[in-house]
Amino acid sequence: MKVVIAGSSGLIGTALVEALRHDGHEVTRLVRRKATRPDEFAWYPARAHVDERALHGADALVNLCGANVGRRRWTGSFKQELRDSRITPTDVLASTVAAANVPVLLNASGVHYYGGDTDDRVVDETSPAGSSFLATLCRDWEAATAPATEAGVRTVLLRSAAVVSRAGGLLAALQPLYSVGLGGRLGNGRQYLPWISMADEIGAILFALTHDSISGPINLVGPAPVTNAEFSRALGRALHRPTPFVVPAVALRVLAGEIAQEAMLSGPRAIPTALEAAGYRFQHPTIGAALTAAVARTTR
Repeated sequence: MKVVIAGSSGLIGTALVEALRHDGHEVTRLVRRKATRPDEFAWYPARAHVDERALHGADALVNLCGANVGRRRWTGSFKQELRDSRITPTDVLASTVAAANVPVLLNASGVHYYGGDTDDRVVDETSPAGSSFLATLCRDWEAATAPATEAGVRTVLLRSAAVVSRAGGLLAALQPLYSVGLGGRLGNGRQYLPWISMADEIGAILFALTHDSISGPINLVGPAPVTNAEFSRALGRALHRPTPFVVPAVALRVLAGEIAQEAMLSGPRAIPTALEAAGYRFQHPTIGAALTAAVARTTR
């Protein structure tokens, strides 16, 4: 296949490019600067411009664009940046895919589409959107793919959980603390923490690319949901360190602001119904397996 990727320099994009090329696929990368390599083509979403040569003969486009929600405190301007970095680029790419007759669009989204107030209720792809900022962001992000879906493009919405990876993300932030015995739960620890291993994040994306029966939303989450307390204990076991500490909820809200309630002290109990129904088999079906694999690669 020839696969075009926007957002190829991030944690997931870097791993996806490597996996696609390892499997013999041709990868073209969209970059928001002057192209300097044969596999690069420039695009400028604010000007609705995509170098049309990038999509010649393309079998699919994967859009992974979006500013990191945890990069800094959520001010009004940063929340607008989070929206602008997702919705406008998605609308531009969806329109471009439709015009160029590219048959497949895989578009990033997030499992926080369901909100964080679902408590113990299991949610899957048939569940409604939540009402939080992150839920509304994901809902509007997905809606921006409308030009592609209306043109008959097979569109897959990748509602991803936190990716467990040695290269960055949640594990990279927590491992230094846990390694010196400072790990522990956040708040009461009963909130769910959706997760997926990097191997399964990439595996599921490749699976969706190559299985025409998959369209619409798919939850990229591990099949065994865990609470924050269970995640904390599993990471402690993987690192052979105790996890005695508790970060009070009030302290998190003071230190981190709005993101604390939306992404640290709450989370959906999401399951990957659509992926499993399509026949995807997880390489790391439990959080223990995912963390053990990631930690082993980190310390190897």
